[in-house]
Amino acid sequence: MPLMLSEVLDLLEQKGQSQYGMEAVSQLAHALQCAHLAEQAGETPETVVAALLHDLGHLLVSKRAGVQDQSTQQDDLHQYIALPFLRGLFPDAVLEPIRLHVDAKRYLCLMEPSYWASLSPASQNSLLKQGGIFSETEAEAFISQPFASESVRLRRYDDLAKDPAKIAPDLSHYKELLQQVAH
Repeated sequence: MPLMLSEVLDLLEQKGQSQYGMEAVSQLAHALQCAHLAEQAGETPETVVAALLHDLGHLLVSKRAGVQDQSTQQDDLHQYIALPFLRGLFPDAVLEPIRLHVDAKRYLCLMEPSYWASLSPASQNSLLKQGGIFSETEAEAFISQPFASESVRLRRYDDLAKDPAKIAPDLSHYKELLQQVAH
């Protein structure tokens, strides 16, 4: 059952105060920084919204389980968990970059050998849980999908959106954009 836009905002405001994995920022700060980077880069409204919501699945997992256990050896599949809750509310131009943003990290590690070293230790750790670096065949299949290029750009914003000193606009700044992009 899809969430209503008000429920998405409530989830970000309430559950978003939790720490973003093993990073030095909250879930909400990460989402806001990511959206702000996309906005500053001149991305489409849909890609900015995807940047804002790309990790919503983490909040849904923590809501469902009561707490998010970062020590587990399994990936929480957050990129897929959010999709049923957002489908019907947002178009594929939002949903597909969210779905593909983890695979974009796997792709970039293969295509740019220095990319792995640029990842935070937490992101390197999660990559191993998420299947590791793509093979050439996997990379070709990934980049040929619709919205793969947007997901690669989203991934780069994601990587930069972990700065505890960075100030980004608050959630109210994105409310109108969310309403504009929603069906």
